Amino acid sequence: MKKKIILTAALMLVAAGSAQARDQIKIVGSSTVYPFSSYTAEALGSTTRIKTPVVESTGSGGGMKLFCAGNGLDTPDFTNASRRMKAKEFKKCQKNGVKYITEMVVGYDGIAIAQAKNTAPINLTRKELMLAVAAEVPSADGKSLVKNSYHYWNEINAKLPHRKITIYGPPTSSGTRDAFEDMILKGVTKHMAAYTDLYHADKVKNKKYKKFHEIRQDGVYVPSGENDNLIVKKLAKDTQALGIFGYSYLAENSDSIGAATIEGVAPSPAAVQDGSYKLSRSLYFYIKQSHIKKVKGMIAYANLFMSEQMVGDDGECAEIGLIPQPKALRDQYRANLKSLKRLTPSDFKTK
Repeated sequence: MKKKIILTAALMLVAAGSAQARDQIKIVGSSTVYPFSSYTAEALGSTTRIKTPVVESTGSGGGMKLFCAGNGLDTPDFTNASRRMKAKEFKKCQKNGVKYITEMVVGYDGIAIAQAKNTAPINLTRKELMLAVAAEVPSADGKSLVKNSYHYWNEINAKLPHRKITIYGPPTSSGTRDAFEDMILKGVTKHMAAYTDLYHADKVKNKKYKKFHEIRQDGVYVPSGENDNLIVKKLAKDTQALGIFGYSYLAENSDSIGAATIEGVAPSPAAVQDGSYKLSRSLYFYIKQSHIKKVKGMIAYANLFMSEQMVGDDGECAEIGLIPQPKALRDQYRANLKSLKRLTPSDFKTK
């Protein structure tokens, strides 16, 4: 019995010790940031004595959920995101004890609207995209909203081709989906009387029309998981369809897919940097400060990811599709990393 008690106590000490530290970094989050994050992880593992971090593509929303679950070492150390952390996610982190978080922006990305390379070119406006995917659209007289019944592009605009509307896009857990909804649905409908008049007529009953972002669920928009490479493969087979994913996947697969132009502009590093391509966004990662002293190599990984070697104008991540920020912004985020600047509630106040 005495030996059993000693053995049990020893096992408890081992378990307690394993809960105190971990020798491999865990990273979750955005499928768009994944190629850059995993590239950096491999570089860290191959050039230092730090174990190569484990990087999982869970989607921005899924990553935030895991990251904000608590401070235990069974939770991730970093989460990547293709849109900024939301105020409600920050509050969830705080509620669960994840008090100290540092935010990094690694660069820019354009949301590509892509198709098979040999398919006839198509130019779309943001409003035409909205009318293709929204669950409700203005009626013929523009005075009410009706269920979306558009199935061909020329039904939206007679100048567009008689081509079936099929759009393979990210699921609700994706930051790309969030950004697409913000820029295409919320961004367009807030300027359309059919939506805004309904909201102002009854702000309680019609609350959803203030920031309308419901995507149709009749098979025209097809949620296609967090692996953007699957959308690339679908476009090769369904040559009339469009796909939605980050610019890096377009650049990586330029031999088989091309881009639709948005208001006459194709996605490119220059067009994203100067804002002429209207579907552009920043890419982020977040650091859980409570893990820094318990997980070997976290600061080394963050420093490498934010280095000129990785995210500079001629950096290695730029070679695989990341669009760099201006040097002054890169320097500012590196300063924030050095001081481990913390996010605060005021960072999420609407400006």
